Amino acid sequence: MNRHCSILLVLGLAFGYSAVASAEQRYPTQGLVLDLDRSRNAMVVSCQAITGFMDAMVMRLSMRDGKSIDAIRRGALIDFDLVVDKDSSHAENIRVRKYAALEREPSKARRLQGLEEDLRGASHLLSVGQPVPDFVLTDQTRRPVHFSQFAGKVVAVNFIYTRCVLPEYCFRSSNNFGILQKRFAGQLGRDLVLLSVSFDPVHDQPEVLQNYARTWNSDPEKWHFLTGPAADVQKVCNLFGVNFVPDEGLYIHSLHTALVGRDGKLVVNLEGNEFTAQQLGDLVNATLNRGKN
Repeated sequence: MNRHCSILLVLGLAFGYSAVASAEQRYPTQGLVLDLDRSRNAMVVSCQAITGFMDAMVMRLSMRDGKSIDAIRRGALIDFDLVVDKDSSHAENIRVRKYAALEREPSKARRLQGLEEDLRGASHLLSVGQPVPDFVLTDQTRRPVHFSQFAGKVVAVNFIYTRCVLPEYCFRSSNNFGILQKRFAGQLGRDLVLLSVSFDPVHDQPEVLQNYARTWNSDPEKWHFLTGPAADVQKVCNLFGVNFVPDEGLYIHSLHTALVGRDGKLVVNLEGNEFTAQQLGDLVNATLNRGKN
């Protein structure tokens, strides 16, 4: 089924149009906002599957509450009610999901929160729409990688360290990129580039990153695992709001996945890992299509 088909068509295929034509149906769900049309009070959402109703898919939805769109930004995770009646569908009761640190220990979460609050007030933190300044790091093949060399391409950036032991942290972030690698195999390297920056440069030397990259059979021409001098890595992390602090040989750290458009400007900076790989892919796809002439 085409994931971009209308919700009414899904209803017709799944249940038969006559079965739902007589009554309004409401489905609590969650989605990632891909785009906003403020003039029409509408949004494009990568919506999670609704059990017994529909597969995960991309939908354009109007909002009956004119104030709802003011609180939404591209890349936001939202909880909402999908409302479907005889002739249309729309979103109601929209709540933007606030990012919460994943740390299980309150003391560690507070340390990380303190770092994040300090960084939010810093002038070097990029805002959506700002150009990403050029930087140089070293990839897993020991080649220098200049961010400026990807001009004209969409760039996805995440931040990891190879010794991370928790599956919902760095491994999930890397696995999301592994899924992007498969989904966009025909565009990777030509229209899309993946950058994974290690914030543990002392340990994550190019040989370590090269071994880590083998887990996803990554092509070093298209997916660069980056390291470099600690000061240079810190500057890049600061640009995207990534915080990390040593903790008993490992790191307490935040999670960020960013997309940069073909024009070199920050499109979105996602916090956490609550979005699915499919939703991230839908956001990448929307960014790729938005940049076409």
